[in-house]
Amino acid sequence: MLLIIQNIKMSKKIFTLITLAMLLVWSCGQKTGSEKTSVNAILQEADGTLALSIESATCYSDLVNPSSNTAEWNVVVSKPGRFKVWLSSATKDTTDLSYVNSVKITLLDNQLDVNPECDRIVLDSDDVSFPYFRADSYMGSFYISEPGEYSIQLISEKVLSKDAKNLSMSGRDDTQLMSVILSPATR
Repeated sequence: MLLIIQNIKMSKKIFTLITLAMLLVWSCGQKTGSEKTSVNAILQEADGTLALSIESATCYSDLVNPSSNTAEWNVVVSKPGRFKVWLSSATKDTTDLSYVNSVKITLLDNQLDVNPECDRIVLDSDDVSFPYFRADSYMGSFYISEPGEYSIQLISEKVLSKDAKNLSMSGRDDTQLMSVILSPATR
């Protein structure tokens, strides 16, 4: 009888050790929260560029107060460094983009607050069709020190959710917001 009790105690200890070992092996194979990326995260291109189209953003629109309309992107940066920030618009008038308010772009604790101007006109762009031209506006630069996932936010009256575009006449404006481009700064 004593031998049976000792075997049961030994079996419980072995079972406990095997269970702990399996739990340890399983948990080591799991990614931690900081290593997981969002489902809709935009990956950095091979040349280091981050191209953020308004169609891929999560948009929030307020038809009563459009100055607080917001677009947000989750991006995965694999090559950190300094990035030039460009705002791309489709426009009929290359002399006046007709943004009523300044555009705010935020990354971490850094914010660019600029009234977009036509700094670069891209003729024959595949991104737009006649009668529009692509106008790029230089917004400033951001420095990203480490690889990882970041959130970028843009605030402008030109941001419209898909539902708001269907309801609003401003979808037919002379200027439409297309994308934000972060290109690696080179020396």
